[in-house]
Amino acid sequence: MSTENEGTAVPPAPSAPPVPVDTPAASPQQPAHAPYASAEDGPTAQMPVTPPGAPGTSGAPEQPTHSPGIPAYASANPHGGAPGGAPEGGWPPPPPPTHAYPEPGPGGPGDGSGWGTPYAQPAPKPRGRRGGLLAAVAVAALVAGGLGGGIGYTLAKDDDSSSTTVSASDSGGDLKRDAGTVAAVTARALPSTVTIEAESSSGEGGTGTGFVFDTEGHILTNNHVVADAVDGGKLTATFPDGKKYDAEVVGNAQGYDVAVVKLKNAPSDLKPLTLGDSDKVAVGDSTIAIGAPFGLSNTVTTGIISAKDRPVASSDGTGSQASYMSALQTDASINPGNSGGPLLDAKGNVIGINSAIQSSSNGGFGTGQSGSIGLGFAIPINQAKYVAQELIKTGKPVYAKIGASVSLEDSSGGAKITDTGAGGTDPVEAGGPADKAGLKPGDVITKLDETVIDSGPTLIGEIWTHKPGDKVTITYERGGKTDTVDVTLGSRVGDS
Repeated sequence: MSTENEGTAVPPAPSAPPVPVDTPAASPQQPAHAPYASAEDGPTAQMPVTPPGAPGTSGAPEQPTHSPGIPAYASANPHGGAPGGAPEGGWPPPPPPTHAYPEPGPGGPGDGSGWGTPYAQPAPKPRGRRGGLLAAVAVAALVAGGLGGGIGYTLAKDDDSSSTTVSASDSGGDLKRDAGTVAAVTARALPSTVTIEAESSSGEGGTGTGFVFDTEGHILTNNHVVADAVDGGKLTATFPDGKKYDAEVVGNAQGYDVAVVKLKNAPSDLKPLTLGDSDKVAVGDSTIAIGAPFGLSNTVTTGIISAKDRPVASSDGTGSQASYMSALQTDASINPGNSGGPLLDAKGNVIGINSAIQSSSNGGFGTGQSGSIGLGFAIPINQAKYVAQELIKTGKPVYAKIGASVSLEDSSGGAKITDTGAGGTDPVEAGGPADKAGLKPGDVITKLDETVIDSGPTLIGEIWTHKPGDKVTITYERGGKTDTVDVTLGSRVGDS
């Protein structure tokens, strides 16, 4: 599934409700891609139109327009990569440009003025039986009110004793939150999350999220959240209590979309979040997501695990290399700015890093960015933990590989080993894992162990859930015949 990163420059919060607009004309539906459907942030629901010029309205101030930001996993990419062969080791070229969003339509109903329109009381219209019932209810209420008032006055007049005032209790008792409630889990996890602001040397940047990985000050997040600050940029991390720290990138992995940053002058009382086991997650399990959607730090949303092992190819829309993952899918609301934040289970264990969302074609909040439509994707924490440990050790990512270039074209038939590799190299690396296993150009890989492979991006994402040295069973087709072979995965260091 082709996705985009969410975590972009955040528009300022509106000071007044936005002007309602007509729903824009529906854009042509993007083609569905079986392996890597386009994932990103979808539009938020339109605000309901209030009666023009309701009492007290005088014409809200005009909202500022915000130039679209680059979603940190939010702008959908229609394809998992450019058609053709992948570079050596299965590394794909950057995906094609993200789709454009249609311009908003004209103003709201009526004269288009929306909020603050002068209000003229309409003449009453005959309503029939329904209107009569409403009127009868209103009259009955007035009569009851008058009757109650009269009785109350009479009783008070006949009572010779002094009147007393009975006040409501000022306390309903202590509210206890059990350990498994969302509030209790959030109270423990929130202090260990941070809002990350990354700025390049040219002043460009955006906002994302991260969480405490260890007591030494390492913060785990997405690569696309900190990418602007990798080469001479500025990076800060702010905790929910308002304490802000400068930080630096320890290592980043574009393919995995994982990065580790370290706080400068880190406090001594850091509490790392407990890491769960993403392999044991089941569809239907409760989830809690923490992040800074659209710059709204320390936001908590809930949902469930909607699916596992969802093949997702994502891009931040800047032409950078694509990322691939076999993701956890959740319906917890995830928006631009949630990238890098923790996806927790019901006990508060981190089971994933929120990274991408599927979106429809139109943006929300008056910008080109889209919002959640209930399709969010997270990097499984078992994979992210391995990557983070390698980045802390060496500063460079290590990828598992089969040593063959595969086509990145969308298909449903499998991952085809190309006839030529990237830059004219051999499609099957001499002496590499695929070569040793007897795989050849033109072979179509249809399964890796028990996982069905329907495209090149799906194969790459599945291979990257393993470590170098792991042995896997590959099922492939050649000349109309199906065969299987065991492959011991090799390794590639670095993103280049």
